Amino acid sequence: MSRGSQMSMAIPLTPVVKWLIIANVAIWFGLQVLVEGFLKAPISNVLSLVPARLIFEFRIWELFTYMFVHSMQVTHILFNMLMLWFFGSELEQRWGRKYFLFYYLFTGVGAGALYCLGMASYAAATGSQVGLMIPVVGASGAIFGLMLAQGILFGERIVYFFMVFPMKTKYFVAIMGVVQIASMITSSVGGGEVAYLAHVGGLVSGYFALVILSRLKSYENFKKTKKKGGNLRLVVDNEKPKKSDNGPRYWN
Repeated sequence: MSRGSQMSMAIPLTPVVKWLIIANVAIWFGLQVLVEGFLKAPISNVLSLVPARLIFEFRIWELFTYMFVHSMQVTHILFNMLMLWFFGSELEQRWGRKYFLFYYLFTGVGAGALYCLGMASYAAATGSQVGLMIPVVGASGAIFGLMLAQGILFGERIVYFFMVFPMKTKYFVAIMGVVQIASMITSSVGGGEVAYLAHVGGLVSGYFALVILSRLKSYENFKKTKKKGGNLRLVVDNEKPKKSDNGPRYWN
């Protein structure tokens, strides 16, 4: 394979994806590792999503800030940022910066909101408040939203499951969704160290975000068509035709 072919197959680092990665890494390393690690400032606690605080203290901003905070394990942020790059760059190229950023934030916020709703429902049904007190951090909900979009838009593309088994992207996403649901059902309410419910929430939010994007695109296309149609003029030349003319002439 030539050098040019290798370069053409490289995954680009698009502008919004790049700045999202920079923001996540800066918050993780600058605030969590340095400030929280050395000065013992409770950065993670302040920015994480805790269902009880959202419901009873109305800390709505946590639905946004939790996406930019990760655990202190390097693998957590490393895996999320790689997935953001792999799944996000092509979507940003397809949709543009504005729509991609909307989709990413919508799925992340939606994943957090559905997680809190699930924990509140569990608390109401069982009387246990444990799930309401467990903080959630990480961009995984939004990443699963990106994964869903890849499965729908590029479902026929071949990917390698576990780097070995080739399969279509839509089947890969379906398997990952089933795994998350099964893990959520079989784990405790806290889900151990993984918030499976937030992952499922990202998939659900991604579906609704795609519906909204489709409606917005349709509306924009309608406005463009209407505007173009409003500029059309019908001109009829009904003067006495020349012998070479076959009738009236029309222009846009």
